[in-house]
Order: sequence, then structure tokens, then C-alpha cells
Amino acid sequence: MSTNDNPPEEPMGSELPPRDEPAKPAGPAAAGEGAEAGRAAQAAKPFEPTKPAEAAEPAEPAQSGRRRLVESVWPPRVSRAQLIVALLLFVLGLGLAIQVRSNSDSSALRGARQEDLVRILDELDGRTKRLEDEKQRLEDQRKELESSSNQAEEARRQTIEKERQLGILAGTVAAQGPGITLKITDPKGQVQSDQLLDTLQELRAAGAEAIQVNGVRIVASSFFSDEGGGIGIDGKKITQPYEFKVIGKPQDLEPALNIPGGVVQTLEKEQATVAVTRSAKIVVDALRAAKQPDYARSSSS
Repeated sequence: MSTNDNPPEEPMGSELPPRDEPAKPAGPAAAGEGAEAGRAAQAAKPFEPTKPAEAAEPAEPAQSGRRRLVESVWPPRVSRAQLIVALLLFVLGLGLAIQVRSNSDSSALRGARQEDLVRILDELDGRTKRLEDEKQRLEDQRKELESSSNQAEEARRQTIEKERQLGILAGTVAAQGPGITLKITDPKGQVQSDQLLDTLQELRAAGAEAIQVNGVRIVASSFFSDEGGGIGIDGKKITQPYEFKVIGKPQDLEPALNIPGGVVQTLEKEQATVAVTRSAKIVVDALRAAKQPDYARSSSS
């Protein structure tokens, strides 16, 4: 029997790959270690509060045309030149407005009727004519003095005529001529002294040359006052009815009293009755004593 010194060779392909070892089941100790590791990791992270689910934001609506227009003009974008021009236009407009208003306010006859305007125009024409006549009369007197052979006699005649005229104005001589009679009846006693004064001023402005009221001669220094139960003129009490006797041109005197907003309408608002009567002859015979001045002296003496 023969022996072989070499060990027997293992057949080829008989070597098997190493098998994976089966995973060891996790025991209680392994589970505790995993829980501790998870808690440690959770503690290391910063706390983040949970956010509720946000609602979906609605889409922004498109801007309307009006809003776009407002945003285009406001806030205004103006230059210095535009600001100066706007200021100048404002000042010009303000001046025109003030001018128009002043013109409209100063027109007291804006609402007057056509016939009233015609009457007022005739009155103004009459005043102009009286002034022209007075101017012509003075020029004639000057020419007579220059051409007269006896200038001393002409001067004396003109002096006498001037004295007569001044006597009428001063109330020292009686006067007569065409004019009107104005009678005011005030049953409720509402007429005051200032209304009679306005009546007097209106008559003077219309060309009255001589006036007397209830037997009292009216002169330049006359004044009206309220007395108990009546009205006083120059301190003398008069009672109603108040009667004005006025010498002047009737065609000028009567329309002056009847203008819109004039004497007649004002007195009628006080429930007074006003009667105006034209006459070809009015006699003003109430006289005033001539008063010598205390301090004034003629400059020719």
C-alpha cells in the first residue's frame, strides 16, 4: 500500500461565500437607547411653533379708471412757473369779481321801471338846464357891467336884485311862484323827523327855491326833531297833517318825490298817506327874522 505525502486537495468550487449574519433582534436595552437619542436630537433643535394653514390670498382686483386718474393728478406736480401763473390768475379774477360787485351794488336804479328811468332822466335834464340858465344869467350880468355907460347904476340895480334873491333864500321876504303842495297824513304816528328831513333834502335837490312847512319857513339852518306827540322844526312843534308848500318847477319836483324807493314809497311803508298837487301859484309868506352874525364881517369893509 502506497502512501501520498501531499494532503488531499479540496475539490474546486466547493468553497462557499460567507453568509450574512442574521440581524440580532433589538432587545429592550437597544430600544431605550434609540428613544433617548431621539429625545436628545429633538431637544437640540430650536422650538418652532406650528403655523396654521394660511388661507389663500385673493387676487388683487385691477385698479379702476377713476383711481388711476386720481393717482395721476394727486399729489399735484407743479413747477414754480405754473404756481406763479396760477397766483396771478387768481388775483386777476378776484379783482374782476370785486369790480363787478361794486358796479352792481352802486346801481340803485337797477330794478326801476322804464317810465321811472325816463322820469329820472328828465329830472336830471331839468337840473342841467337850470345850471346852464344860471350860468348864462351871470354871463349876461358881467357883459352888462362891462358895456354899460353908467356902471355904478347897473351895479346898484344888480345889488338890489341879489338882495331880493338872498332875502328869499334867508326867509326874510315873502315869495310866490309855481310849485307843488305836499300833504302827509300820518294816522298811526309812524312818521319820524328824519323822514321829513329826507323829504326836504329831496325837494332841495330837485330845485326847490322856497319852502314852508305848517307855517314855518325853511332856511339853510333849519333842523327837525322829534317832539312829544309830533315833530319840531327849529324848536317849534308842528302837528299832522304835515303840509309842505314848495316853490319851484313842478315838472321837476313831483317826479323827484315819486322815484322808486323815494320819499312817497318810504312814507307809504309807514302807512302814511301822501298827496302831491301841482299849482301855478304857491305863496310862501312865513318869514324869519334877519339874524346878524356875531363874528362874521364883510371882507370889503
